[in-house]
Amino acid sequence: MSSCRNLVPSPSGPSIKEAKPLTSAPELSVVLPCLNEARTLRECIETIQHTLKEHGIHAEIIVADNGSTDESVSIAQTMGVRVVSVPLKGYGSALVGGITAAAGKYVLVGDCDATYDFSHIPRFLVKLREGNDLVMGNRFQGGIAVGAMPALHRYLGNPALSLIGRIFFHAECGDFHCGLRGFTKTAYEKLGMCTTGMEFASEMVVKATLAGLQVTEVPTTLSPDKRSHPSNLHTWRDGWRHLRFMLLYSPRWLFLYPGLMLILAGLVVSACLLPRPRTVDGVVFDIH
Repeated sequence: MSSCRNLVPSPSGPSIKEAKPLTSAPELSVVLPCLNEARTLRECIETIQHTLKEHGIHAEIIVADNGSTDESVSIAQTMGVRVVSVPLKGYGSALVGGITAAAGKYVLVGDCDATYDFSHIPRFLVKLREGNDLVMGNRFQGGIAVGAMPALHRYLGNPALSLIGRIFFHAECGDFHCGLRGFTKTAYEKLGMCTTGMEFASEMVVKATLAGLQVTEVPTTLSPDKRSHPSNLHTWRDGWRHLRFMLLYSPRWLFLYPGLMLILAGLVVSACLLPRPRTVDGVVFDIH
């Protein structure tokens, strides 16, 4: 987990390769973290633009480019969206760069690999307008298409980590790691986000819960990605980073409760050995 100092924007802010100015401040900023997503980026932007136009939402689209070497940047520029260059590598870094540049009252982030349905944007916006600070998508409520999520993630990784998050922090969230989520810019600025990797997803929910912010969920769906390259998600490495973050932010579960269990176990063993030594398979156990 990286230090917060690594993510503090420079005085000049993120590098903006192209920005299409709006006549007034947008209500919503849609931020897309991007690393070599030329194959799917156009489709995502087209869906977002159609949804915004259909529902009359005054919004901007920002592509937070994390060092793409394909045609992602040129595609975004051709379609008239803002491109923010984020040199510090990592999913969390890309999001921080894009969100920092966002001008909207509300921000919605989503992966641009065509797995999320951006026509669901109005669902998130309605909840934000109602006064919620963080609106999470829940893929388990909305539906996960066949082949969209590896079985290990669907039946073990995501449910287990989300359960741990609910136990540790009492967070009312059934899908901690959904990449499609909306929040107010004001609430985001209160969180002091630090992580640079995939654990950014957990950090946002954990910190929002600890800060007493209003968090809710809406159903959304997950489709198989259409990338031409392997996913940037690494099962065990990123799973450990999520778990490590939650442990570090819950010292009771990391230190207090395990310590109490060890003390209790020691007392029980001592009580059994105080009357006399115990022999198990020829091995003598005594208080020494």
